[in-house]
Amino acid sequence: MPLNVKIINRSGNPLPHYATAGAAGMDLRAHLQEPIELGPLERALVPTGIFIELPQGYEAQVRPRSGLAIRQGITCLNSPGTIDSDYRGEINAILINLSAEPQTIHNGDRIAQLVVQAVEQVQWQEEEILSPTERAAGGFGSTGKK
Repeated sequence: MPLNVKIINRSGNPLPHYATAGAAGMDLRAHLQEPIELGPLERALVPTGIFIELPQGYEAQVRPRSGLAIRQGITCLNSPGTIDSDYRGEINAILINLSAEPQTIHNGDRIAQLVVQAVEQVQWQEEEILSPTERAAGGFGSTGKK
């Protein structure tokens, strides 16, 4: 059963929606008065005109769009960007141009994906020793190449 989430759309663009039955993310679109040109390695905070009210126990993640990344070299910084259930401000995407050429973002362009997920909050239990595992403290490539 789908989760009901309150949304305000001040952009004039379509609401974020799932493009296919198996999609995990919904496209977010730029809400701009005028285009933004991003030079190589330049970044910008791009508004969407979307505001949401997530239930407690959920988060939304702003993630890059693979097509935008491969075709234009534009991706999201701070990825995934976390939107907490108690945030009520506008959803924005921090975009960066990793290509060697300037790229232009126009009003209505699909700029990022929004994924909504359940999250758990933890309560820390302080200990002096953690249970052993085969991996132990090995990290960052410690399992080797396969």
